[in-house]
Amino acid sequence: MARREARAAAVPPRPAAPAGPPRNGALTELHIHGLGAIDDVTLDLDPGLTVVTGETGAGKTMVVTGLSLLFGGRADPGRVRATGRAGVEGRLALPGDSPVWARAADAGAEPDEDGTLILARTVNAEGRSRAHLGGRSVPVGVVAELAEDLLALHGQTDQLRLTRPAEQRRALDRYAGAAQLELVERHRQAHARWRQLAEDLERRRTQTRELAQTAEVLRRGLEEIAAVAPEPDEDTQLDALAARLGDADALRAAADEARLALVGDTTGDLGGTDDLPQDAVTALAAGQRALAAAGDPQLRALADRLADAGAVVADIGVELAGYVADLDADPARLAEVMDRRAAITALVRGYADPASGVGGVLAWARDAEERLGRLDVSDEALERLAAERDAARAELRSLSEQVTAGRLAAADGFAADVGRELAGLAMAAARVSFSVDTDLEHPGPDGADEVALLLAAHPGAPARPVHKGASGGELSRVMLAIEVVFAGADPVPVMVFDEVDAGVGGQAAGEIGRRLARLAREHQVVVVTHLAQVAAFADTHLVVDKSADTAAGVTATDIRAVRGEDRVRELARMLSGLADSDTGQAHARELLEKAAAGR
Repeated sequence: MARREARAAAVPPRPAAPAGPPRNGALTELHIHGLGAIDDVTLDLDPGLTVVTGETGAGKTMVVTGLSLLFGGRADPGRVRATGRAGVEGRLALPGDSPVWARAADAGAEPDEDGTLILARTVNAEGRSRAHLGGRSVPVGVVAELAEDLLALHGQTDQLRLTRPAEQRRALDRYAGAAQLELVERHRQAHARWRQLAEDLERRRTQTRELAQTAEVLRRGLEEIAAVAPEPDEDTQLDALAARLGDADALRAAADEARLALVGDTTGDLGGTDDLPQDAVTALAAGQRALAAAGDPQLRALADRLADAGAVVADIGVELAGYVADLDADPARLAEVMDRRAAITALVRGYADPASGVGGVLAWARDAEERLGRLDVSDEALERLAAERDAARAELRSLSEQVTAGRLAAADGFAADVGRELAGLAMAAARVSFSVDTDLEHPGPDGADEVALLLAAHPGAPARPVHKGASGGELSRVMLAIEVVFAGADPVPVMVFDEVDAGVGGQAAGEIGRRLARLAREHQVVVVTHLAQVAAFADTHLVVDKSADTAAGVTATDIRAVRGEDRVRELARMLSGLADSDTGQAHARELLEKAAAGR
């Protein structure tokens, strides 16, 4: 998929000017204050290709730093100006189906009145930072997560990273596609399981005595707990039961007194006499009969309510009689409960935090059962574990072979795509290839392969690892070619390139500009560059100017958009160092004409 999309990006002719924001969205505004040499600048960003140029040291890189900070990058307090506080704010125009909206909504963010999403980040001189998304304060990690769907930043650091074999292997897997990446992830999980089983087996074999002693302690504890066999919440229930049994006489007296008052001595078990006071049921019944005999409807309604009240009181009397009948005042039963409670209390003291009670004891028992399974050093257990390890190793080998096959299948296509890009970067004679050295007996988490990107810079030159066989300019072009191959299929709306053209000049510089312009058909592309050949392809040209504020004792940076003759003067300065040179300006106009024709 990545290969097809990267090639397709080179086919359509480039329009004279961008017709609208990329389909995945765009950053429409960027406000930076107090960051590095920038005091306060607001940039209106357009779709297409935007280049940022200026004298060395003017602060061009602060634009990239600001974007990185805005999208969750590390906050460097050394970049904060003397004001003690730096901030970046950005406005994103995103389509309604962008996955960013769902994540932003989960964080409580809301769109602005014009339907855009506003991000903000501040950092003080102590390094403390805060992030805001759609008007809500959010953890910086939330913004960093969103950045995966919003921004791709490509700089010289990325190029250096791609010289490492591990990164080249990851690039090859990425090129191979989603199925390969999923296969590599399965390999990592299988490798971790195999290592865990192998280490567990080795540990049991070499620490048999210590593990057996630990297992014996656990078994004794489990036997002690099993002998008591506590139930969940039993300690709480026993406490309530002990209190009830200890207060049985007082509880019976209270229940009998309440029953006598409510329903009288209906059974004779209360020792009642004829001179007992009238009970509540009798009184309610008398009142109900008096009201029912009256002819007034309102009084009859009250009589019905009294009848209901009498029924409720009678029911309570029955329940009180049952309570008293069930009340156990047997001292032997109380002693039994106290003994049981003492046994459970001893378990809690020995195996749990007192605050956790029986629940803590049962949790210890469950954990002990699991640990015993891992501490079993019997011959049968070791044989089972060895069989599991061997099965895991066989599965890992199968996955290693599949991962290797995927890499070999993708290597030629990846090298060919990078080679085609290099041909357009004045390295037509260069040959790029991959070496994949496989050692299935010693697999790592990401497979059994050592992958290296090789470069033969000219005919007859041996293919060598790219970081050894390429000059600085050649290395920049190789790495840019790889970035372009991937970038054409990257779904993020905003792509930033920070001086990835370092060490390049002449015809190759113009081809770099042409390729960046191609990317800007489907993405919003921001490029920091020192090459006029690249800047000539821009849809929007921003110039960073630096001036010393002697009164304040600081350096101030301003950023302005240049067009027409101002742009010609800036390109002339980049070409010859002389903005007013007639020859330089003529050359600048020629570059602009060629760029317009080459789009």
